[in-house]
Amino acid sequence: MLFPLLNTGNNSALLKFQSGFFFKDPIKKNSFDPEMELIYDSLHLKKMGLKKEAFNYAYTGYKKLEEEGKLDKEGLITICDFSQSSKRKRLYLIDLNECKLLLNTYVAHGKNSGGEYARKFSNRPESRQSSLGFYTTKTTYYGSHGLALTLSGLEPGFNDKAERRKIVLHGSLYIGDNYKRWGKYMGRSFGCPAVPMKQSKILINTIKDGSCLFIYHPSKTYLSGSKILNG
Repeated sequence: MLFPLLNTGNNSALLKFQSGFFFKDPIKKNSFDPEMELIYDSLHLKKMGLKKEAFNYAYTGYKKLEEEGKLDKEGLITICDFSQSSKRKRLYLIDLNECKLLLNTYVAHGKNSGGEYARKFSNRPESRQSSLGFYTTKTTYYGSHGLALTLSGLEPGFNDKAERRKIVLHGSLYIGDNYKRWGKYMGRSFGCPAVPMKQSKILINTIKDGSCLFIYHPSKTYLSGSKILNG
């Protein structure tokens, strides 16, 4: 069972919210969503390191996928904010329905995406780089890293080769507070969003079977080319 790190306990506060949440991008310029703003502020996500624009894109894409019936498990979104240093806890599992932050932990990027910071991304097999965009979670299996979760990339040209590349969410010993044992920055993967081994099972079992996962970076190529965000 996952316990919330933060819980507003009062969703009726949405009715009292009056300020606007303005988008500074071409997707929905000058529009706002009070529910989005309430969740972001109530969970203190800025203090937790998650940029508002990252949450903006994640929430916008999630709502589109939900409306299109592409999520078998609604209400949950996992956000990997690769604009942050790999030394930071940059994975956020959020229950949107209950307005709860369920988990905040480390997540690795691909070894060829960069060192401490991810800077390059690819959908190409054998690139050993991370792929940006929206995914749906699928089924689990046991592999070389123990329990792993298969992912289906939803964005042609950006992550739709995830299954062919065997991009999965799995646990690893090279991710976590003891990263200095492995070098000057966090360990990196072959492109998979790897998480600390101690937290991998509870994360995987919570989000498996059709929830939304979003890997974010302020890449102009992705942000302008994503059909989910711009469709």
